Amino acid sequence: MSTLAWNAAVTRGDRLAATVAERELDALLVSAPVNVRYLSGYTGSNGAVVIGAGEDAERRFYTDFRYGTQAQEEVPDRYEREIVTGDLLEAAVRALTGAGRLGFDDAHLSVKRHAAVLAALPDGWELVPAAGAVEDLREVKDDEELARIGAAAALVDEIYAWIAERGLIGRTERQVAIDLEHEMRLRGAEGPSFPSIVAGGAHGALPHAVPRDVEIPPDVLVTIDIGAIVDGYCSDCTRTFATGELEPEARDVYELVLRAQRVGVAAVTAGPAGRDVDALARAVIEDAGYGEYFGHGLGHGVGLEIHEGPRLHKLSGEAALRAGNVVTVEPGVYLPGRFGVRIEDLVVVGSADPEILSHYPLELITVD
Repeated sequence: MSTLAWNAAVTRGDRLAATVAERELDALLVSAPVNVRYLSGYTGSNGAVVIGAGEDAERRFYTDFRYGTQAQEEVPDRYEREIVTGDLLEAAVRALTGAGRLGFDDAHLSVKRHAAVLAALPDGWELVPAAGAVEDLREVKDDEELARIGAAAALVDEIYAWIAERGLIGRTERQVAIDLEHEMRLRGAEGPSFPSIVAGGAHGALPHAVPRDVEIPPDVLVTIDIGAIVDGYCSDCTRTFATGELEPEARDVYELVLRAQRVGVAAVTAGPAGRDVDALARAVIEDAGYGEYFGHGLGHGVGLEIHEGPRLHKLSGEAALRAGNVVTVEPGVYLPGRFGVRIEDLVVVGSADPEILSHYPLELITVD
């Protein structure tokens, strides 16, 4: 683990310790693997963290024998590392001293494990739901995170160029998906951020289409939605290609979605709520008479997980976008039985102008 990564993990722990104090908790038990990784840098499959309130509060990291060496290499010395036998969460709460309020991540803890943790809790301690404490911090990316997401986005740009050069016509959707995911790994990705979407013709009218063993024909639109994981961080980008001559409405819809996408990207700045950004891009499609064919939100946050906060959606509430958020902007129009178009970029929210991380061309490209 690099010095930069260790310092980032310590800083994130400091920020969470302040949040623990603000929530009037004495400690927070973190159990979700992605949150444990965010706080400690630990990439193993079995770990837990307890962080106290305030700058100088105790911080403990728990894992089992299998990951002792890995924890020594990855987890900063600011954490007291504990190798335990048995359930990590039960061991973590049994180590608590005195009395107080212990927050736990109720969005990730099952009913069964909650009961076990509660039974192990020492007298004088209260177990308090505290979902979202870590996720809220994760929404604003630090420089190290932005660099990793940017690298994942750049790799996907390379894959799109490779796809265009390799061709689409006559290959099955499934084969294209398999080949591009293999190429990602050859170029340094840990793997895809999510199962790749390759959907030609009428199949493209399904926003989350599953690639089929069906050959891609000429003269259709093909929607490809892919992402890569680099150093633990995800990217997400969609392009819609043509495989020849298209019916006029298909080209018109493509240009409509592109206009909406550009309006959405331009609005991604610190201050407005996610639902307001969604509304601006959605209005472009609605005004053209295609509103009923754009049924999903405009975008979502991306980081250690492919879907995280904040959301760009008409139901996302009044929370303002913050500088350092990383979001997708992905309007689409889906005409059942005919075709679909989605265009998606990955964007960093800035205090002024957004920074676009996806650089493969937006204009309609024909691929044989």
